[in-house]
Amino acid sequence: MRNTWNLKVEKKVALKPEPGFTLLEIMVAVSIVAIVLISVYKMHAQTIWMSNTIKFHTTAPLLAQQKLAEFETISSLQQISDSGDFGDEFPGYAWRLSVDDIDSELLGSVAEDLKRVDVFVTFKQNENSYHVRAYRFDR
Repeated sequence: MRNTWNLKVEKKVALKPEPGFTLLEIMVAVSIVAIVLISVYKMHAQTIWMSNTIKFHTTAPLLAQQKLAEFETISSLQQISDSGDFGDEFPGYAWRLSVDDIDSELLGSVAEDLKRVDVFVTFKQNENSYHVRAYRFDR
């Protein structure tokens, strides 16, 4: 009797990877996008803040000079304190003015006629503030 071997030859087929992304690749991509978006958001918020600050520091000196010019028309300044806002043209802006006497031994009797005028301009209830001081000789 003869031994016959039945040899089966199996062909190994290489599995082709399915098209698409793995979960790890998706997680890495989402993480990168999140980091970029957070950075862009922070830069945008900082840009808006800087823009508002620059706008205030441009507008406030002009408004303070306007108030000083208005009070220059008053013939005699006494010790006064006044405040208000700038109306609908400049919403959120407010001003406060105070006039005080000067006490100085060096100036002598001239100090009696010298007044210190302080103007404060604020935005959104002291979020930003600007102060200007002037002196006026008032006989």
